Amino acid sequence: MLPSCSTSLSADASRGVLKGDAGRRRDRAASDGAGRAPEGLPDVLRGEHGRLFKTLYFVTGNRTDAADLVQEAFAKLWERWDAIDRIDDPTAYLFKVALNGNRMRLRAARRAAKRSIPLGIVRDPYDEVDIREDVLRMLRGLAPRQRAALVLLDLYGYGSGEAARIMGIRPSTVRALATQGRAVLRREGGPDA
Repeated sequence: MLPSCSTSLSADASRGVLKGDAGRRRDRAASDGAGRAPEGLPDVLRGEHGRLFKTLYFVTGNRTDAADLVQEAFAKLWERWDAIDRIDDPTAYLFKVALNGNRMRLRAARRAAKRSIPLGIVRDPYDEVDIREDVLRMLRGLAPRQRAALVLLDLYGYGSGEAARIMGIRPSTVRALATQGRAVLRREGGPDA
C-alpha cells in the first residue's frame, strides 16, 4: 500500500476552506483576508472534485490514495491561485498535478519495495467494493501511463489533445499509450475485453 497524505478535505471544502496541513497554513496566511478562499476557487472545487476523484480512483484502484491525491492537487491549485491567469486551463493543471503526484507516489513505493524484504501481498477486500473486480484487476495490469490514458480517453471521453494537456505529453503519445493499453487488456481479458 502506498503512503498516505495527512491533508484532508473537511466539510468546509464546499465553501472553499481546505483543512489539513496545507489548509491550516493557508488559513493562517489568509487570516488577514477573513480566511476565505480566493474568488472562483470554490467553483473549480465543486465542479471538478467528483470527476478528479473518479479518475484517480480508476488510476490508483484505491479510494484513500485517490482522495489524498485530490486533496494534494487542490492544495497546490490553492497555493498557485494568484498565478491562475498564467495557467491556460485550471482543470488540465489540476489533473496534471494529481497524475504527477500519483507517479511520484509510485516511484517512492518502488524505491521502498526494493529496500524492503518481500513479505507477500496483503489485499484488503473492501478496496474493490464499488467497481467490478475484474475491471480493476485488468487496469492494474497496465503501466501507469497506459492506465491514465485509457481512463481519460475511454472512461471520461477526453480527446487526445485534452488528455495530452492533462498528462503533459503529446497527443500522439496519448493515442499510442491507449492503443498499447487496449492490446494488453485484450490479451489479458480475452476477445471480449
